[in-house]
Amino acid sequence: MIKITAIEKSYGNLKVLKGIDLEIPEGEVIAICGASGAGKSTLLHIIGTLDKPNKGEVFFDNTSVFALNDQELSLFRNQNIGFVFQFHHLLPEFTAVENVALPAMIAGESKKNAIKKAQEMLQIMQLSERFLHKPAQLSGGEQQRVAVARALINNPKVVLADEPSGNLDTEHARNLHQLFFDLRDQFKKTFVIVTHNEELASLSDRKIIIRDGKI
Repeated sequence: MIKITAIEKSYGNLKVLKGIDLEIPEGEVIAICGASGAGKSTLLHIIGTLDKPNKGEVFFDNTSVFALNDQELSLFRNQNIGFVFQFHHLLPEFTAVENVALPAMIAGESKKNAIKKAQEMLQIMQLSERFLHKPAQLSGGEQQRVAVARALINNPKVVLADEPSGNLDTEHARNLHQLFFDLRDQFKKTFVIVTHNEELASLSDRKIIIRDGKI
């Protein structure tokens, strides 16, 4: 489903990725691990089209994503990729259901339909009683589940998670990781997770280790 070929990325004189080749089949839960500064998040951001490589290509099915123009790439990202970050980036002035609905409205859904979809996603996350709560009224684990619901609302092909359990305690981190497997099984999604947690990484279908810019 995703094919990464000969990806290189530098920032000034610092070469972060040094020729990454990777294939990610549909329906896998993959963990990307490595020491701090190894290039894990850089690779994830390139897969998610949030950053562009200096060399190499990323294919989703048979689409070379960096051959798209900026407008096409933005539309492709909105329709095909969901994101979950360590810091959930929920908008503090909006309720849980409004935060989840936003990507659907950006994609052109009516507010009514987007809110309905958001409610359905939050029910799946077992947050039915938190629809109208703002982020400050939610626990850390609840905030991350809202962020996962937001990542899934546009029915993306792949969900990319950058240290999603980094701010959670051990129990909630395990619960979040199990949630990814449950959602994979329920929705047949692909999950790519950057994590420093070796225990959680070992529970994934496959663990990718980056060392010195290579895998």
